Amino acid sequence: MKEQLIARFKEVFNKNYTKAYFTPGRVNLIGEHVDYNGGCVFPCGLTIGTYAIVRLREDNKIRLFSENFKESGILEFTLEKLIKENKWTDYPLGELKTFLDEGYKIDNGFDILFFGNIPNGAGLSSSASLEVLTGFILKSLFSLDIEMIEIVKLSQKAENLFVGVDCGIMDQFAVGMAKKDKAILLDCNTLDYRYVTLKLDNHSILIANTNKRRGLADSAYNERRNECDTALAELQTKLDIKSLGELSIEKFEENKNLIKDEIRQKRAKHAVYENARTERAVKALSQNNLKEFGLLMNESHISLRDDYEVTGLYLDAMVEALWEEEGVVGARMTGAGFGGCTVSIVEDKFIDQIIKNVGKKYTEKTGLTGKFYKVKIGEGAREI
Repeated sequence: MKEQLIARFKEVFNKNYTKAYFTPGRVNLIGEHVDYNGGCVFPCGLTIGTYAIVRLREDNKIRLFSENFKESGILEFTLEKLIKENKWTDYPLGELKTFLDEGYKIDNGFDILFFGNIPNGAGLSSSASLEVLTGFILKSLFSLDIEMIEIVKLSQKAENLFVGVDCGIMDQFAVGMAKKDKAILLDCNTLDYRYVTLKLDNHSILIANTNKRRGLADSAYNERRNECDTALAELQTKLDIKSLGELSIEKFEENKNLIKDEIRQKRAKHAVYENARTERAVKALSQNNLKEFGLLMNESHISLRDDYEVTGLYLDAMVEALWEEEGVVGARMTGAGFGGCTVSIVEDKFIDQIIKNVGKKYTEKTGLTGKFYKVKIGEGAREI
């Protein structure tokens, strides 16, 4: 892959490259829509992700090209004029602008060829992968004194302020801090984290792409976040808490009537119960209890469907078809919802049968063709 992309860089820019980099996509095994509510999430990095071939320039020009959007050609900017265009370039440009606004010394332009083998708009964090990758490139090219955790925070800031999506920190954290064969239990309230080895003995992680695209910025993502923020403010009239993630299920049930709207109650309920589910799921995994972990994945999807209402026809059709198959330990939507991907844990000996049967049922119900990926867990941002 690297050699092919280097050759393509020379073809596009008619120059030799300086360095090459990679940042993974991520999948969240459980703990959905709780990162911005101060709860715990359990993502892992993947071996698919975003590549960048880079050349440092001597002037202030920024030239960007994506193999995924090659019809757009080379898009040119300058360090002084980083313009939001509601295109894929918003992610690297937002990262660069955020670094400059924070006072990091970046005094030359560069050419970058990007290529991602993460399905776009599928909920596997192609945007966070692109942001963190750009931050890592800036650190490397300009010898910046910045730790990965700070790159992660600035990447979230870039998405919030430049791109305009009020996301939590999970996606950027997962792609920046990922380790091979490990998932990360991350407390999004404190950023405390620990790595958990995934022992899947004779099982694999199977991702199913519904091929129903969804865009975070124009989905109900920001709306859900606002509903949770309002619910939190109502609970704070009595409770001394800073996030929904601080509440136990018992404490929430005792005080949920402080939330005056039934819809907001449901949203807050999902955040509190999903946080508790995540902690139970990690405990089950550490005890090699895959069956319990799978049941909690199923419960997570039901909560996202009924209380948070972010699944929809396509994700529900895929998950329900998975639930019917022998060898599926657990399945749920992953990502923001309204399309994108599901994640499931399946027995290896049934995997071909599962893909065949689920694909057929999904097409019959939706008219779309799903795509399936048996994935491995990979390392975070790095030079290659």
